[in-house]
Amino acid sequence: MTPVVLLMGPTASGKSALAHALARRLGGEIVTADSAQVYRGMDIGTAKPDAAARAEVPHHLLDLIEPTEAYSAARFHRDAIAAVGAIRARGRVPIVAGGTMLYFKALTEGLSALPPADPVLRAALDVRAAQLGWPALHAELARGDPASAARLAPTDSQRIQRALEVHALTGRPLSSLQGVRAPAVALGATVVVALLPGDRARLHRIIAARFDAMLERGLVDELRLLRERYRLDPAMPSMRCVGYRQALEYLECGGEPHRLRERGIAATRQLARRQLTWLRSMDLETIDCFAGDVEATAAARVERALDAARRAVAPA
Repeated sequence: MTPVVLLMGPTASGKSALAHALARRLGGEIVTADSAQVYRGMDIGTAKPDAAARAEVPHHLLDLIEPTEAYSAARFHRDAIAAVGAIRARGRVPIVAGGTMLYFKALTEGLSALPPADPVLRAALDVRAAQLGWPALHAELARGDPASAARLAPTDSQRIQRALEVHALTGRPLSSLQGVRAPAVALGATVVVALLPGDRARLHRIIAARFDAMLERGLVDELRLLRERYRLDPAMPSMRCVGYRQALEYLECGGEPHRLRERGIAATRQLARRQLTWLRSMDLETIDCFAGDVEATAAARVERALDAARRAVAPA
């Protein structure tokens, strides 16, 4: 069975470019592991691959849903497993690439054994939140599941709703169920390419330059057009994406453009810090994303895994 390449790293570490280069070199297709690139119309602020890149290398799990919808790790798990199977069936190399570490954890370790979403219950919680406010529902959560409430902000509507939903459906606090994992669907052989920056200051400079480029390309205008098409709310998962959250606040509250820039860069650096914490906790062999031979090093690692897989199925 062809190994799955799991290519992960913090934002601005060059994942997309490396995934593209490996796909061209090895005959691969890219499965995107990015919780922001699933949204249609959100192209600039998510650094979504352009039409030329997508024409040259097939990409999967982009543009799946509208910005008013939500996408979960459970759905990613199903979608990614299906995409990987189809890519293998075509005799090509699946490259799962992105920076949403929870998605990689779901693929390799499985998901918490939690009940699926209940649309009726969620609608009822939305009605109550509209009447009372999410801080009131957060206080309610604190009475039934203090551990979950302690790690959530009183305005984190999506996670408060999920915790209350799980408690209502199971009679147990979400915090008591999260350590219980359903078995992961076997991916078969995998090879990990984990990028880490050897120079943190350089990563910060790239983050700043990239956010400046997004502003120049029209991030604010892109969001303005999306607001004309959809009824967007700051509590929606799409509008909590880094860059869009700051741009939405800028459009709704006004302020100076330099303030938008400062807040967007700071939020992106915080995202990178969280991603690095995830990566270090996974105890992986890493590659310095700023090394001059990063593509050759990554390709050699993947090619060794591919060769081993071929030898394993070759007739004696």
